[in-house]
Amino acid sequence: MVIGCSGGGKSTLSRRICDYLDLPYVSMDREFYWLPGWVKRDKAEERALIPETVARDRWLMDGSGSSTFDLRVPRAQMVLWVRISRWRCLLGVARRGFRYRGKTRPDMAPGCVEQIPDREFLSYIWHFEKRFAPHLVAQLQRHGPDIPVLQLKSHAEMHCLLDLLGAPT
Repeated sequence: MVIGCSGGGKSTLSRRICDYLDLPYVSMDREFYWLPGWVKRDKAEERALIPETVARDRWLMDGSGSSTFDLRVPRAQMVLWVRISRWRCLLGVARRGFRYRGKTRPDMAPGCVEQIPDREFLSYIWHFEKRFAPHLVAQLQRHGPDIPVLQLKSHAEMHCLLDLLGAPT
């Protein structure tokens, strides 16, 4: 599993690892959370879809939604936590907005055209470490106390991981 704040680079890292290791890439946003046109999928339906995916032998799932950690973490061999600064996350969201302006990015559901971030989303990023990271830590401990968690605190560390795997950066 790859988790972290929006804009930190977890989807890009996930796709690169999957490409190199020939793993199925699963985006929580694309596969479970969003329906076309930025419509949120019903929580019960979202939870019903996940067990089939995590029952597979091989996968890499990108997404931080801790409400499904009970389903995902016990089936993971490792958690990569992209834990970079909020400034870098905000810059990442801005770059992503320009890159995919008017288009749907690869890790989103069809019909979810990239939008200008609203105040709520920017606040989520700004307060991620204080408000959401402690809950992620608690849920990781609760559902996978023996699952290793590798924290990547910069883009350089992400590149080092890709280098260690022998993957192109």
